Amino acid sequence: MRPGHAPARIAAGAYILHTGLGKWSGDDRQAAGIHAMAASAYPFLGQIPPARFLRCVAAAEIATGLALLTPVVPSLVAGAALANFSAGLLGMYWRTPGMHKPGSIWPTDEGLAVSKDVWLLGIGLGLVIDGLLDCRRRA
Repeated sequence: MRPGHAPARIAAGAYILHTGLGKWSGDDRQAAGIHAMAASAYPFLGQIPPARFLRCVAAAEIATGLALLTPVVPSLVAGAALANFSAGLLGMYWRTPGMHKPGSIWPTDEGLAVSKDVWLLGIGLGLVIDGLLDCRRRA
């Protein structure tokens, strides 16, 4: 990990780890709400029981957060995990009616909390690009 990657990795990693730990012990109401929103955007997720789905999301967030916070994990790997996770969230944002203004990428009040994940995608892609450039320089 380059020193210049540390601020972005720490900020994103701590936030994602924290949200994952919160979901890990989530109750049935939280599981049902998160599952319903995800299943409306990605219908195949409707087949997964809400409590199991919440556990899977929590595990993905914890793993992504830890990858970002662990300096020995290459930025390419940590960035790919972050970009993949945030792309899924942005896909949900785009597919869920009422989260963005009709015919626009801009969020409604309801979509503002999810639309901010565009910053996480940007951080992830930046880490991936730097990681790929580092690999190229070493070759």
